[in-house]
Amino acid sequence: MIDTELKFAENDLNEIIRMFDDGKDISVRHLFSEKSDRVVNTFVLGGKSYAYGNYLGVIEDEIVRKRLVKRYAKVSLYKALSSFTGKVLPWGSISGIRPTKLAYRNIEEEGEFKDFFRSTLLVSEKKTELVAKVLEGQKGYYELNDDNTDFFVFIPFCPSRCRYCSFITSDVKSAAKLTDKNVDTLIYEIENSKKFIKKLRSVYVGGGTPVALSDSQLDRILSSLDDITKGVEFTVEAGRPDRITRENLKILKAHGVNRICINPQTFNDKTLKLLGRDHTAKETIEKYLLAKNDFAINMDLIAGLEGETFEDFKYTLEQTLSLRPDNITVHTLCIKRGSYLAENTSRLSGEETEKMVDYAYDLLTEKGYLPYYLYRQKYMSGNLENVGYSLPGKQCIYNIDTMEDVTSCVACGANAISKKVIGADITERSAAPKDVKTYIEKIDTILKDKETLFN
Repeated sequence: MIDTELKFAENDLNEIIRMFDDGKDISVRHLFSEKSDRVVNTFVLGGKSYAYGNYLGVIEDEIVRKRLVKRYAKVSLYKALSSFTGKVLPWGSISGIRPTKLAYRNIEEEGEFKDFFRSTLLVSEKKTELVAKVLEGQKGYYELNDDNTDFFVFIPFCPSRCRYCSFITSDVKSAAKLTDKNVDTLIYEIENSKKFIKKLRSVYVGGGTPVALSDSQLDRILSSLDDITKGVEFTVEAGRPDRITRENLKILKAHGVNRICINPQTFNDKTLKLLGRDHTAKETIEKYLLAKNDFAINMDLIAGLEGETFEDFKYTLEQTLSLRPDNITVHTLCIKRGSYLAENTSRLSGEETEKMVDYAYDLLTEKGYLPYYLYRQKYMSGNLENVGYSLPGKQCIYNIDTMEDVTSCVACGANAISKKVIGADITERSAAPKDVKTYIEKIDTILKDKETLFN
């Protein structure tokens, strides 16, 4: 933890500390001074002082000034911690979840971002190049327009809970008494939320595992969307191969769904069993072959899974590539509070996970896949990132809109968060309760809050 004189930057500075081995046993004292056109940040760690000066100049806009003061403090703290620990992190001093947003802003202000990333933020050459590739992959899809809208539907049920999962979802069997009422409430919310759509870009039904519902429940929800999905990207996160059937795939196709997710996470049966996923690698392949002619397909993989080696991950990646899905998302294991792993295991070393993530980038780009969105989270192994890769022309609009935070989103369901985007820097949000029972009971209040947000 940090004892700082810059209280408005305290949370950001603590994030920098956390990036170094979760900040365990690291205590920092921060002194800040400003003289004429310069700022000096001094950090005391383990009895040693590290001081760094930066030119600030005269800035009349107080918001811009604070942003620069905070940036210099973060970069200086990163330098001090790197010297103190002997560690260099791939993303340098970037602690935020959207490096691409920083890149877009710097391009708008300075005409480029690479030198800013490398020289100022101390991002590695490889990660700087990754951001450049992502921006290239977003061309023709990235669009900042206040009227643009995505429509999101959240299904808070799963067949079972995976050990790494921290999402607020319910086992569909234990929650059986609530599922029908939840479906009724969700359809009511959907029907009363369509009026907030302006220029619709995409519809996404996620979870959870939407196909964990019965066929009739799934059909009812999709029927409520029929009047808005024609001619737009329409994705359903089918997710778990053990719940994908010929019958529910027919339902998805009948309602115009054109993209689905089939998520193996790994092609190693031993790991699947350990994670609590009730399917095999063979079943993943079978369900992929069953769906591939009717939908664009995304497959999620996780680097750094409990008990897996680099060779295990390499095998998973090669198996995935043999199927050649339209999209492949490579997640870095993120151990969050609320997951089984957070309390019962230690994560894979950052070096080993970084080797997996770098190998995925090299192999996928070699095989013709474009990285087209990325985001970062707290508690990620190795302080790394999640990257979505796509075959040319198969980019998912919803993923770009959501990860870049450039499009308003009308969201329905328990734990769904609606957001209104105003320009490049203002986003207002309205969240529904996480608990399904509370969501059902408070649906009218949720709709009133949404009315206030969008109108």
